[in-house]
Amino acid sequence: MAYVITQNCCKDASCIPVCPVDCIRPAPSAGGFDAAEMLYIDPDSCIDCGACFDECPVDAIHYDDDLPPHLERFKQLSADYFALHPLQADPTPEPARHSPVRPGGLRVAVVGAGPAACYAAAELVGTDGVEVDMFERLPTPFGLIRAGVAPDHQHTKSVVRLFDSVFANDRVSCHFNVEVGRDVTHDELLASHHAVIYAVGASDTRALGLPGEDLAGSHPAADFVGWYNGHPDHSSHHFDLTGRRAVVIGNGNVALDVARVLTMGPLELGGTDIAEHALDALRGSNIDEAVILARRGLADAAFSVSEFLALGHLPDVDVVIQGDPINEEAAVDFDSASKIAIAREYAARPVTPGNKRIVFRFGGRPVEIVGSQHVTALTLDDGEVLETSLLLRSIGYRGIPIDGVPFDPARGVVPNNQGRVLDDSGVPVPGVYVTGWIKRGPRGVIGSNRVCAAETVAALWDDFDSGTLGRDVLQRDVLRNLLTERGVVRLDWDGWRAIDESECERGQAAGRHRSKLVSRHELIAAALAHQ
Repeated sequence: MAYVITQNCCKDASCIPVCPVDCIRPAPSAGGFDAAEMLYIDPDSCIDCGACFDECPVDAIHYDDDLPPHLERFKQLSADYFALHPLQADPTPEPARHSPVRPGGLRVAVVGAGPAACYAAAELVGTDGVEVDMFERLPTPFGLIRAGVAPDHQHTKSVVRLFDSVFANDRVSCHFNVEVGRDVTHDELLASHHAVIYAVGASDTRALGLPGEDLAGSHPAADFVGWYNGHPDHSSHHFDLTGRRAVVIGNGNVALDVARVLTMGPLELGGTDIAEHALDALRGSNIDEAVILARRGLADAAFSVSEFLALGHLPDVDVVIQGDPINEEAAVDFDSASKIAIAREYAARPVTPGNKRIVFRFGGRPVEIVGSQHVTALTLDDGEVLETSLLLRSIGYRGIPIDGVPFDPARGVVPNNQGRVLDDSGVPVPGVYVTGWIKRGPRGVIGSNRVCAAETVAALWDDFDSGTLGRDVLQRDVLRNLLTERGVVRLDWDGWRAIDESECERGQAAGRHRSKLVSRHELIAAALAHQ
């Protein structure tokens, strides 16, 4: 018997060091970790101790005898993974914590409050004496965990429990509803801190560059995700759900999330934390088919094995594979081979009359979005015309420039070396760092940010030890007083806890897990009501 890692693995890797027999792979220090979609437990080496089960922040680990039917496949996936990658010892020791510093001897501003920022803050305050100020432009923390993870993935969202102790640390100060570049400048942050880490993500979306892309009914998938998750910047959007078909261009996990939300029943969605306005709109939706359009073949698909497998368990939804021969020889690695095997199973299933459909259309290259005032169809390079009134593009994200910080417009990231920001000559900018998607581009899952943040913080410590960060900074209260003088409504951790309590109470009254507040005004009012 053994434990099994399942669908909502966040790749945080906190399970790896607690395993007494070192049987969880791939390890962060080993080859393949960056590319791996999830972690696996070697069933032949596991001693059933349950240490990983207790440590997992997202409840993704199950005892194999207790696997629910929809997760049974992960038992075989684990065995298949280790058949291909036999377990070998990982000789890399866990990095040692930096020795304590005098109180206030290192003060760091972390810009952002998503997973990348949270992991960076956790790395820093693990050393006594370090002070951290976190700045977030929204009234709420947790970034894409709150506003990007699909509402039916509540286990994945539970990773925020890891960060409660970080935010509650008396050496961490939260400055929510404070936007760097609007309320405070980059130079002011540097004057008040020995170092600044930008963990601002990649909030811009890539364009298709197709005729008709600006028609009504054509949207970035990120706007739709923000809409159904209640993001204040997107909650007022409108999406045309009157047609029978939606087309999603792209084949990553976001595309699968969008297709799943569009085809899930109101009963399943009603038990999640989806925004009320989105739930109401989707209850009246006419969409019964979501087409996921991929330019390349199945072996190159960007979605994860676990998310692809989960679609097959949606009630009253058929998964249809089109446009790509399901050829095992096309597999280039374990993940692509697994996707091909799952696709073959989907292709063999009968289609049930009356069911909704998620259609994977591989090898289809869009050439034109058709319509006069509103999208009516999408034309492919083979002449096929897909009629649709809702077109969502999910072809990647890119960062946006930060005032006062170097930026690479071609890649959409801040140029850096292991997290150290580089100027136009390739020289490190003293005291300025990046982590997360603004550092490495939009790839990886939530837990990928842990390794990324550790690398950045290690570089910061090297600079601290070399004296690069040794300079006088303003007193901690100076910046806070400046925000007050500017009329900025700064919210702290207690303010977020008040918002959280209010949303949970609203949800309980409606028989739901949570009912989100979706405007800045509502969020700020809820935070201030408990002061």
